[in-house]
Amino acid sequence: MKKIEVEVIQGRGNYYDLGVKQGIIYKHSKLFLNHQKRRAKSAKSYQADIHEAQAWFNRFAPGLWSELEGLSEGLGWPIEDVVHEYSGFQADWKKSGCSALMQNGYYARNYDYHPKTYEGRFLIWQPENAYASIGFATRMIGRIDGMNEKGLVIGYHFVNRLKPGAGFICCTIARFILDTCKTTAEAVEKLKEIPHRHAFNYSIYDAGGNAAVAEASSRGVSVKYHKNMVCTNHFESEEKLRENRHHIFESLSRKEVLSNELSPELTAIQAYSLFNRTNGPIFKKEYHNWSGTLHSAVYLPKTLQVIVGVGGDSHPLLLSFKDWLQGSNSYIKKIKGILQTEIELPFER
Repeated sequence: MKKIEVEVIQGRGNYYDLGVKQGIIYKHSKLFLNHQKRRAKSAKSYQADIHEAQAWFNRFAPGLWSELEGLSEGLGWPIEDVVHEYSGFQADWKKSGCSALMQNGYYARNYDYHPKTYEGRFLIWQPENAYASIGFATRMIGRIDGMNEKGLVIGYHFVNRLKPGAGFICCTIARFILDTCKTTAEAVEKLKEIPHRHAFNYSIYDAGGNAAVAEASSRGVSVKYHKNMVCTNHFESEEKLRENRHHIFESLSRKEVLSNELSPELTAIQAYSLFNRTNGPIFKKEYHNWSGTLHSAVYLPKTLQVIVGVGGDSHPLLLSFKDWLQGSNSYIKKIKGILQTEIELPFER
């Protein structure tokens, strides 16, 4: 068993200054030291052309490039290294889990991955000339899942990383969507334009109660819509089936469990319990196999509230994004929990 503390970071201002702020926070941290060590290995794994990456950023999220430049300034790290490690362009991604349920005005999700990749950061962020957002962060500028000020929610679900294409990884794509889209329909259209490096599902929900699952890869994007939906880690549309991994039984099993929970009676807090209970059908404990539950989150688009917990059997914390947008900083500085593993976390001091 291991205690985990996720840091809540709040920021308002222009993209560059927000990037500088993150860089200063993490310049002397264990997390950044680990990223510097990762750099030597990742440099051999893929190349990220800085000019090509900047052109894509200018197309999909104008201004976000400035956050990378500010991050470079704050960290004291060359922009070439920052782009390679944090832009998400041409980067690599290991397999992971993740489940989502969208219904009754809420979006519930578990993030399942390896503890050594987890950055332990929850950001409440308001860049100028972009939509503010709240959610769990990774790769510095990226988002694991989150909701923006318009009530749009997005999360991703790994499907396959074989035969990667030229493009962006999931966490940067999620950030593009949160910064620039108001509705599920807008998010879907942007997902069709963005070049995807790996095969992922993107589960999307908005304040109007519109749900979608976008099955995305370098081979194209297929979309399913409904008011109530569930999503796990496999493609279902006929044209995308061949992109699935050979073994998807566990993903199919979780989807069946969640499909049985599609009910107008299941409340948001009950959904949180369903996802976060360590003895429940959704929570995963296979941390050594890149598939242990690291956090649970329930986003409520209409009220702009978030219910969060890290680890398992965690007391749910309720955060009001609406109050924060009106100027009240969150009093919660850390989200604490317990992981059922002894694997070292990359931000542990």
